[in-house]
Amino acid sequence: MGRHVFITGIAGFLGSHLAERLLALGCSVRGCDDLTGGYRDNVPEGAELDVVDCCDLEAMKRITEGADVVVHAASAAHEGLSVFSPTLIVRNNVQASVATFTAAIANGVERIVYCSSMARYGDNPVPFTESQATNPRDPYGIAKVCSEQLLHQLATTHGVERVVAVPHNIIGARQKYDDPYRNVASIMANLMLQGRQPYIYGDGEQKRCFSPVQDVVDCLVKLVLEPGMDGLTVNVGPDSRSPGQGFISINALAERLAAIIGFAPLEPVYVDPRPCEVKVATCSSDLARERLGYDPRGSVDDGLRDIVAFIRARGPRPFDYAMQLEIVTDATPRTWTDRLI
Repeated sequence: MGRHVFITGIAGFLGSHLAERLLALGCSVRGCDDLTGGYRDNVPEGAELDVVDCCDLEAMKRITEGADVVVHAASAAHEGLSVFSPTLIVRNNVQASVATFTAAIANGVERIVYCSSMARYGDNPVPFTESQATNPRDPYGIAKVCSEQLLHQLATTHGVERVVAVPHNIIGARQKYDDPYRNVASIMANLMLQGRQPYIYGDGEQKRCFSPVQDVVDCLVKLVLEPGMDGLTVNVGPDSRSPGQGFISINALAERLAAIIGFAPLEPVYVDPRPCEVKVATCSSDLARERLGYDPRGSVDDGLRDIVAFIRARGPRPFDYAMQLEIVTDATPRTWTDRLI
């Protein structure tokens, strides 16, 4: 029998793909999700789902009992929104993380794998490397760094292995696509499939590297199961050595999606830039190649085609503004205040 792995955010995008792969490798998999950022039918057959908020410490202690490894993939990954709803974002990142770590350690798990974010690097020079000091620009990035620090302190004190994975702009099927605050590729695809033009913040020349989810899962599986990972913090995402990936502007992203969907004419609606947004973000994957055998095989277009197919199969949806704006000023994007998306 394989390892017993517990995954927070198991109904979400990354958590569900990781669960599926671990089940195929013979692991037993259980997880929790509050279903605000995922879909129940994302959970693969054979995995056990508990509908639980990670902030509920007593519930987390109960459902993580017996786990060998806990993977904390759940997150309110709303970087832009965090500037305007910091209480929401800190609760669902810092408080949720410390409750998850506490429950896992109290139950004697062997290893905790935490999924952090490229937001930890902020305005550092690119490509981002793991040796750089963290320099987050917004409450989301600060919350992710705080959670990393809590994990390192607690795990070191109590003798638990700890690993920090730093994924980079993951794309593919099962991503939440009716959330107006995050997942730029899925937002654009959902709009275009409704016959609507995409919105672009600023000039659209912000550049990112987008990573098909299966390439990320390849690395995460090793961080979960293989020995010798304790204390590792590692970027998981494409770099200039990754064929078919590398830098992609938001303008180019819209053009690629329009070509895949057959959406024409493409006439994006440009709106004011979002505050605190980093202009250029890419990482070095050298450490992942060395320690995890990282060898990305997918391309940006592969991931975008998977997004489009997923939304077409489920049907385009109106956007859900369930998350409330806590701060509304002249800096708040009108796409959100006026519900334009």
